[in-house]
This record gives sequence, structure tokens and C-alpha cells, in this order.
Amino acid sequence: MPRDPSTDREARGERRRSTHHGHQRNRSSAKHDRDGDRDRETDAEREERRRKRRSQSRRPTSTPRGAGGGNESDAPSSSQGLSAAALAQLNKANAKDKAKSRSRPTSRQPEQRRRSSRAPAPEPEIRDARDLALEWERSRGKGRFAPPEDSEDAEREARRAARRAARTRERSRAAGYESVGQGGYESGEPPERERRRGRKGYEKVDGGGGGLAPKVITVAGPSGERYERDRTTKGGRRVVSGAQLEEGIENVQSRRPHRSGLRGGGFMGMNFGVSSEDSMLRAKPQETESELWRGKPRPWYKQKKKLWWLIGVCTVLLIIIIIVAAVVVPNSGKDENKRDDGSGGGGGGGKSNLGSISPDSIPKDAPSYLNPFVWASTDDFNLTYTAETVGDLPLMGLFTSWDDSARANDKVPPLNKPWGDYTKRPARGVNVGGWLSLEPFITPSLFDYDSRFGIVDEYTLCSYLASRCASVLEAHYASFVTESTFRDIAAAGLDHVRIPFSYWAVQTYEGDPYLFRTSWRYLLRAIEYCRKYGLRVNLDPHGLPGSQNGWNHSGRLGAINWLNGTEGDLNARRSLEFHDRLSRFFSQPRYRNVISHYGLANEPKMTELSVPAVLEWTAQASSTIRKNGIPEDVILVFGDGFRGLGNWQGELQSLPNAALDVHQYVIFNEEQIAYNHSQKIRFACEGWARQTRESMDRSTGFGPTLVAEWSQADTDCAKHLTNVGWGNRWTGTLGPGGTRPKDVRPRCPALDRTCSCEEANAGPERWSDGYKRFLRMFAEAQMDSFEKGWGWFYWVWDTEDAAQWSYKKGMAAGVLPQKAYEREFNCDLSKIPSFSDLPETY
Repeated sequence: MPRDPSTDREARGERRRSTHHGHQRNRSSAKHDRDGDRDRETDAEREERRRKRRSQSRRPTSTPRGAGGGNESDAPSSSQGLSAAALAQLNKANAKDKAKSRSRPTSRQPEQRRRSSRAPAPEPEIRDARDLALEWERSRGKGRFAPPEDSEDAEREARRAARRAARTRERSRAAGYESVGQGGYESGEPPERERRRGRKGYEKVDGGGGGLAPKVITVAGPSGERYERDRTTKGGRRVVSGAQLEEGIENVQSRRPHRSGLRGGGFMGMNFGVSSEDSMLRAKPQETESELWRGKPRPWYKQKKKLWWLIGVCTVLLIIIIIVAAVVVPNSGKDENKRDDGSGGGGGGGKSNLGSISPDSIPKDAPSYLNPFVWASTDDFNLTYTAETVGDLPLMGLFTSWDDSARANDKVPPLNKPWGDYTKRPARGVNVGGWLSLEPFITPSLFDYDSRFGIVDEYTLCSYLASRCASVLEAHYASFVTESTFRDIAAAGLDHVRIPFSYWAVQTYEGDPYLFRTSWRYLLRAIEYCRKYGLRVNLDPHGLPGSQNGWNHSGRLGAINWLNGTEGDLNARRSLEFHDRLSRFFSQPRYRNVISHYGLANEPKMTELSVPAVLEWTAQASSTIRKNGIPEDVILVFGDGFRGLGNWQGELQSLPNAALDVHQYVIFNEEQIAYNHSQKIRFACEGWARQTRESMDRSTGFGPTLVAEWSQADTDCAKHLTNVGWGNRWTGTLGPGGTRPKDVRPRCPALDRTCSCEEANAGPERWSDGYKRFLRMFAEAQMDSFEKGWGWFYWVWDTEDAAQWSYKKGMAAGVLPQKAYEREFNCDLSKIPSFSDLPETY
């Protein structure tokens, strides 16, 4: 604040000394504040001062100096009293000095009062010990007052009074106001009312009337005129007072660079309107403003700075807890948003034709599987509403006309022509697995949750997602397999597609968390895409009620409750009902040419099930299917149950046009996985070719045999292949958590701890030319052997990561032929290299 230029140099010096002593006192400890100022003079100094006062007391009282000054020797030596004129002149000089000193606010006056627009308050009459001592010394030196007769008693009384005054003022200051005069308040009104008005942002201003106005400061101009201006500058920072400038703290915040932009101890960059005096006090930590509260040490909860720090720490801890929870729970499904919006997988479903119908055309009570406005994809569906069913299964989404004239390639007949003998023209097909029936290793992103949630299959996934299961799974259905999938399959020289799906596409039961019937319309649309590109369809019920094998791809990992356990018979009946409804639907004329294979149960685990019970159920299901109108030229397919192909000789021979389904993998066999690269190719050419021929012969096997699953995988290292969170045979860590049991050895060809999955799981871009040559030869050896039966279906068309399991990725990497019917290797054993340049540890 600008200073009055008419103030003389002596008055400024006295005020600086007064301010200096005031701040010295403020920097004393809390104990010193309570007890008053301690006498810091030494005994020698005090004795010297007493001696001088005693000598002076013997002199006559000196006449006070006039306004013009002079020294003590100039004063008259007479003790007579002052004349009336001299007294008037003395009073006038004292009043002038006081007026000048009052025009400048003290540094201890709160900033919000210094900056108020009213006239400066009278100078407080209560002063600390040093102020009194300085004034007494100054007045004694100027001759205004004679020293008291008993100087020692007077000095002690003055010191006690000063201490009492200091304690009173500190208590007043701690309470938020400062006394002025005889019990009055500086603001002229009770402190509580003044504080309330201060919180509302108003203070009194000069001009009378006691009105309220926005907070301003009153500035004295050079000629005494007064101006009012806003308390804050641009940017919201306080105007620094003249007292602060004089004390050398014109930028209090510059002393605290780490608190830049904060005022009054604000938190996280927020401005809480604390007075600039608080900022000044914080810049001088030795002051006792925050240390006293009602004459006692201020409690921590009454100290704003500590309170804001506590709030800040609690806020940070809360944010950390929220972040941890957000990372753990949704890490549990970090790709869930991607799946929800249909962007996961390969190509997204659209709704370009949704505008062709009106929302009013869909009944308000229509279930979701009949309401196109809630579908994730409507492309290539007939959106005209219909509740018509066949076999109690909806026709919604199907067009009323179809065309079976397409062919997959020029090596096979069109759909509306008979295929012929499969022994002469074996099927060359692929599975679209991991789509309508989930399998963790194919789409690991769908199972990317914390292991503590126990999400290991479709059952536990939908149980965890609850109401979100619908959006997550339909986004997957709409994007993982699209029309382009079937177009690319046909372009690869393939002619058949095996479509795995599960019973919840048709029916769910009490306690089932599965998504009911949504997959049904995607199955129907997939068949129509196959029709469009001349591909024949193998229907594959991959999961039956109760689980026919207890593996994760049946829907639920764990116990087998199909034809087994307390609910085995119930689930057997439910499975027959499932086939009853399914076969009635697919016996419609529109499916006569496009469906070539009809599966009964994928991989029933007959090593744990009753073989007679499985055979009986298979016969009943076949009878129901044929009775419902599935043509005899459609092949009924049932699994070998892992009981050995030779054990099927003479079984189920009365079934018309049926075929045994075999799944061939070297990696799930403890002995075969340990074969080196050349041995694996040789086994594919010799071992599997021999098994196929023997199974095709009714004297040594069942008869018609096809291989509905196989791959190029030479290790079982793919993530989640053996189960979510499990290890593998390759490194000897097969089991929950991937631990290494003591009695289990690594099964890579090296048979030691050097076996590794790191390179085995590497992407195609890291494959060496030698490894690519092995994969290509291994695939073509299997094709050659399996075509000695009724054909083959590769498992699977695409995966998220496991390239050795993806026909699409294999073609792109050059390890599968660009046309399935154009191959380089035909099991000429003399052409199998040693592959000595390839490590046998990955």
C-alpha cells in the first residue's frame, strides 16, 4: 500500500523499530507468548541503567522539548511548571505524531481489516513490553516526561502490565479478532457477526450507514485523497500490503515455491479465501498464530493447514483404492468394452438395414431374440417380424427364398447336386470353433480375468457377467465370424464347414447362466452364408445338458453329468429332446442340400462313461433324427469316445449312413508329443494313415470314418489350451497354476528342463524358414492320411493368438497350401528331412 509522503523520517524509523520488535516477539515460542516477554538484558546492563536513573532522579525535572527539537542541556534547569502555551504546544505535537503513526497500519493487523474501506482504527493502547520500553526511553530522551520517583517498582509494574496485555491480545488474535481501546472491537461490531459477514464476502466500507459492499481496500493517495479498489489482482492473488513490503516479504509465496498458486494453505490448487495475514504467518513459521487456541495449544483439527493436509492424504488414499479396485476387477475383463461395442474379433456386425422396418412393427412384449432393435447385428437378416416356429424354434431372421446353385470351387459339385462317394471325394473342411461355443484358448481375451474369480468356461463367465453376458457374447458372435469368414474359406479351396454350437441355442434350464437362444439366429445366418458360397455344413452339438465330457468347451468344466451321476438320466432325456426339436427344424426343405453332416455329441468321454449307455443313447438319438425327416443322404456323425478305433468294430452297424468321428492330435498323447520334428511327420504319414484304413474296414473297425478335428500344433503351449491358468505337458507343468509336479517330466523331445514355451508361442513373424517347412509338411502329411477316410475338418479357422491352430493364419504365413487341393507333400517318406537345424526344446 502506498505510504504518506509527508511522514517524516524520524516517525518512519520509529515505526520500523516498532514493527521489528513486534515481529521479534511474534517469532518467540508459545511459552514466551503466554508468559510475556522475558528481560533479555544482562545483570550488568540492568545495574547500569538503574544507576543512571538514580542519578537523573536527583536532577530537576527537565522541560519537554519543543517541536523544533534541541538537546537536554538547552532546557531550563528550573523545576517550575510549564506555562499554558507550552502545554498547548506539547499536546499539539503529540497529537500530530499520533496521527501520523495511525495513518500506517501495523503489520500484525489482519489483512482483511487493513484492506477494508473504512477509516483506519485508532492505534491500540495495549502494547507489549518492548513497545512501552521504547516509548518511555524515547520520551525520556526528548524530555516529555519525568521518570517516576520509584523507577524500579514502576518498571516492574509496566513489565507485568505488558505481559498481561500480550496474553490478552494473543488470546484475542487466536479467537479471530483483536481488541482496540477499552473492550471494543476493531470492526465496531461483535466478532461473530463480523466473521459471518466476512464469510459472505462483504465488509463495511466508509461512508456511513453501516451498509455492506463487496470487499475492497481503501488506498490513500499522495495528497490525502482516498480510493477504493478490488482486494484481488488479476488472477485472484492478494495485493501485498505496505507493511509486508516494508518487512521484505512482498512475495510471501516466493518463499514457498512448492506452494506456488496456493493462498492461506489451500489444498490441490484451490483458493479457500484465507487472509493474506495467514499466508504471511505461514511464511514465518516461528509465529504463534496457529499454536494458541483459547490460551492453549491449538488442537490439530483446529489448524487449517493440518486439516487440509489430512483431507488431501485421505483423498489420495481413496483414489489409490479406487484405482486398485478398477484394475483388479475389470482387469479381470480389460477387453470387455471392446467386446461390448462389437469391435473384438474380426469384422463387426452392422445394422445398415434396420431402417427398413418401423419399431411399431415389433410387439412391445417381443422377446429379445425376436426384436431386431436390440440385436448387435442385423445385416443379412430378414427383419420382418414373425413369431412362427418349426420344432418350437423361431424362423425369425430367415428369408423365404434361397438358392442352392453355388459351388465352393470347381473341384466339387454345386449344392443342388449330389456330393457322391466320400471315399472318392473326401471332405476338406474347417471348424469355426470358439464362436457359438466358447473355448478359452481360441479367444483368451474373453477369459482374461483375475484367477480369483474362477472364470474358466462359458458357465462361469456368464455367471460372473450376469446381465452383461448378453452384450459381451453377442458382440463376440457378431464380430468373430462374419460373411467374410465363409468367403475366405471357400477361396482357400475348402468345401465343408463344421459349426460347433451348444444346447442353450435351443433351450436352457433352471440354474443355467447361459445366454438363451441368441446364438441360434447366428447359426442360421452362418448356414445361409455357407449356402451363398457353396459350402456344405456339418452341424456339431458341442455341448449337451450336463456336459458329456467335463471339459471347458462343453460349456462347463468339471463333473460329467450326462449319462452319469444323479442327473445323468435327466440330462440324457433333455439331450434327446434337444435333438428332437433340432432335427424337426433342419428337416425343412431349405436345408436339404446345404446340411451334409449332422452330429450327435462332440467327444463323449467314454473312458469314464458307461459304453453301453452311450451306445444306447446314440441309437435312440439317430432314430429320432431320422424319424423327424433328416434325409438318409445326410451323414449322422458320432464321436469315437477315445476308446480306440479297433473297439468300434461291429458296433452300431445298423445305423444308416453314419460315420465315426475321430480327433487326431499328437500333443495330447504323452508319447507322441515327445517325437522330434521328423518323427511327427513320419507318424502322421504312417500311424494315422494306418489307423484310418483300419477304421474304414468293417472287419477291423466301425466303417466310415472322418477326422473332424486336427491341427499343426506340435506343442501344447498355447495359452489356456489345457485349461485356463493351467500349465502344459511340454514343460512338465500340466496342472492348475502351471506348477511342476515332482513326478512329471517335461515332454518336449529333449525331456529335460530346457523345454520352453517361449519360442513355441512366438508369432509367425519369428518363425524360421526351417520351422515353416516343418509345419507345412506336417499339415500336408495329415491331409494325405485323413483323406484315406471320408475327409477332414481343420481345427480351427481362426484364433486370437495361437497361430499353429489357425488355418487362416497358417495360410498367411505360408505353412498351409493356398488351395487345400494343391499340395506339395504326399507322404513320400524319402523326402522327410532330419530338421537337425531346429531345436527340439520348442
